[in-house]
Amino acid sequence: MTDIAGSFGILRLPDSIAFGDGARSGIPATVASLGQRALVVCDPFLESSAPFMELLTGLDRLGVAVTVDSKVVPELPVDVVEAAVERARPANPDVIVGYGGGSALDLAKLIALGLAHGTPLNRFYGEHLVPGPVLPLVAVPTTSGTGSEVTPVAVLADPERELKVGISSPYLIPRAAIVDPRLMLGAPASVTASAGADALVHAIEAFTAHARTPLWREPLPVFVGRNLLSSTLALEAIALMGRSLRRAVKDGDDFEARSQMAYASLLAGMAFGTAGTHLSHAIQYPVGALTHTPHGLGTGMMLPYVMQAILPTDTDSLAEIAKALGVGTDSAKESAQSAVDEVAAIMADIGLPHDLASMGVTESDLPRIVELSLTVRRLVANSTLEPTEENVERIVRAAFIGDRHELIPRVVGTVNESETQA
Repeated sequence: MTDIAGSFGILRLPDSIAFGDGARSGIPATVASLGQRALVVCDPFLESSAPFMELLTGLDRLGVAVTVDSKVVPELPVDVVEAAVERARPANPDVIVGYGGGSALDLAKLIALGLAHGTPLNRFYGEHLVPGPVLPLVAVPTTSGTGSEVTPVAVLADPERELKVGISSPYLIPRAAIVDPRLMLGAPASVTASAGADALVHAIEAFTAHARTPLWREPLPVFVGRNLLSSTLALEAIALMGRSLRRAVKDGDDFEARSQMAYASLLAGMAFGTAGTHLSHAIQYPVGALTHTPHGLGTGMMLPYVMQAILPTDTDSLAEIAKALGVGTDSAKESAQSAVDEVAAIMADIGLPHDLASMGVTESDLPRIVELSLTVRRLVANSTLEPTEENVERIVRAAFIGDRHELIPRVVGTVNESETQA
């Protein structure tokens, strides 16, 4: 039984969240309640789709003046984002709508930030550096992956840095999230796989994040670690994805699988938006920048290696994950290993690479990947495994050669569960 008296719970969420088949019909009224001049940021391949045209028609009927920006690109280079902020200024929007995948939603967040507080955006890299509210945001995801519709984070690429950077602030949480699984039906299998893998990483890393006792003062860290509320959401998300991720990739028209993935991705976003993620994400940042591969592909590939590494420090949590995935046994240690093996099987079944080498990483890249991963302190410090150079190097090397057994014999350093947040 969970020790409620010795635990805590924190969630930071949009004012409203709508989920379900047909939820998209409520987008116009939601937008109109927040403003009369809307900038709609959407992926270019969605601009002529029937659901998007219905959205524009609905906004017009309610008297909302609309400007569409469909110049969304992967990875969001900072110069592209700042150009989008300047393009938006003449329209003087009072509400921003993000419609599409993770890049579209993050671009909408960054435009809302830039219009409210100006550029350059590098002033806001890190945590709690956004000085105040941004323009109100309505987030409408069309993929099941990032959970950006409910999170306080936006990620972009800066050529002056060798890894992606994040802006983390509760002010970036959208005012409204509208999740309609019907909008996910057109996503290709490769996108479904990488986005779905990332959603599973979000849920598992939120559930296995380092549990810390918060100091009840403002501002709390954006990522506070595992807690009662986030863990409930994360575990449900894991169970749903264990049943539906393979199916959604195999058959994109399986609406039940799509619906379960959309709901699971939403729950995972709600969970990691406060609990945070950890080592898979920290390592993917330099790997993604080096190989120019999708974010979810990298985090998903790394996850089994990270789970193997944290097994000695987080056996009970992994055993709970095993039960959610339907592979648990009476032994906590055996269950924990079963969880790692099942996640590795899921990633293989949906077509993710097995190792860093197949993603284009060379052995000479490994020291720099380790070095850069350790600089992402807000993530590496969120793991139960002490983020030493030796521990991270062992994970990265095991992932490079594609052998999780390299991580089984010895893992050094644990984090004291009673450690207090700084």
